[in-house]
Amino acid sequence: MLFVVDVGNTNITYGVYDGEELITTFRMMSKVQHTSDEYGIQIIELLKANDISPDNIDGCIVASVVPNIMHSLVGGLVRYLNVEPIIVGAGIKTGIKIITENPKEIGPDRIVDAVGAYEKYGGPILVLDFGTATTYDLITEKGEFAAGITAPGLRISAKALWEDTAKLPEVEIKKPASILAQETISSMQAGLVYGQIGQTEYIINQVKKESGYKDLKVVATGGLGRIISEETSLIQVYDSSLTLEGLRLIYNKNKK
Repeated sequence: MLFVVDVGNTNITYGVYDGEELITTFRMMSKVQHTSDEYGIQIIELLKANDISPDNIDGCIVASVVPNIMHSLVGGLVRYLNVEPIIVGAGIKTGIKIITENPKEIGPDRIVDAVGAYEKYGGPILVLDFGTATTYDLITEKGEFAAGITAPGLRISAKALWEDTAKLPEVEIKKPASILAQETISSMQAGLVYGQIGQTEYIINQVKKESGYKDLKVVATGGLGRIISEETSLIQVYDSSLTLEGLRLIYNKNKK
């Protein structure tokens, strides 16, 4: 079995593949740092809670945008799963050619999403990831990473509202019944969700215009991606496991 690990700014998402089948996923917070033993023990317990024997894990791959936890996390994986993980980074075969001005600036999470989207759906394709940041990445028909747009994520925007204003409360991020809000909570929800929908549609249309790809495929992923995907016809597919699938594909290109 293959153990895939996506380390984001908010959560660490784990997945277990049996061949091409994703059989389970689970998460931990990435903002709370742990020792290698704590990571290892928690991973073992989470695997067992999902009826998976740690002894069946024979491969591992990690993509991370949080460098300061990698030493402990990798140490826990090596010690407790007895696997040497492949780390997505320079020198890794991905099948995606980065043609931006500075390829080293492209985060491993975005490369992994690009691989998953291009191999599953073909190109040209625009990959939207609604995570801590909202990212829009353009992959050409030849599998080239051509451009990327980065915007504040929904949670970042929401957090700014209730932390930087004296009287606005913390609210659940969801679409209200109407944009014509008449009280504070639905007013904030309307601004956050409808604002994100508007931003998303504008950016998609502008990418189509400037790239010349009128028939551009658009796929979304990320925790809050489902909310936005359901509200616009410009997103054709919402794929919750796109990043994990990209990790599996990259592992297969690099395993010995």
